[in-house]
Amino acid sequence: MRCPFCGNDDTQVKDSRPTDDGSAIRRRRFCGGCGQRFTTIERVQLRELTVLKADGRRVPFDREKLARSIRIALRKRPVQEERLERIVNGIVRQLEATGENDIPSKQLGELVMETLKEVDAVAYVRFASVYRDFREAKDFEAFLGSLEEPT
Repeated sequence: MRCPFCGNDDTQVKDSRPTDDGSAIRRRRFCGGCGQRFTTIERVQLRELTVLKADGRRVPFDREKLARSIRIALRKRPVQEERLERIVNGIVRQLEATGENDIPSKQLGELVMETLKEVDAVAYVRFASVYRDFREAKDFEAFLGSLEEPT
């Protein structure tokens, strides 16, 4: 593993442990070149996923982009970072379980919306407003009107 500080190719693993949900290995590393310490995360990847965009483009699935978009929707909401990781892991597992390498962006967006709807209503509306490209207040009104009232 290359050191992110000095670029040295020879780093040592000082400690390895599974993450809380067991979906990855967290490794503490030490660079013999500059003496810095850093952490890496190692995850199982069952298949190479590709996202099929609406315009026909094919782009590699980016787990960090997914996490970033969900993190933005959850900003200033009472959801812990570890819960965010479990959400992202769950979505990735669902995508891998389909058995398909090509995932339509519409399917990915709907999966994120379904998940956020169960986690936090405000985050769900925030994500939907970007995903569905709300332009005016009436777009929000129509969307909120379509939500079921909590019982």
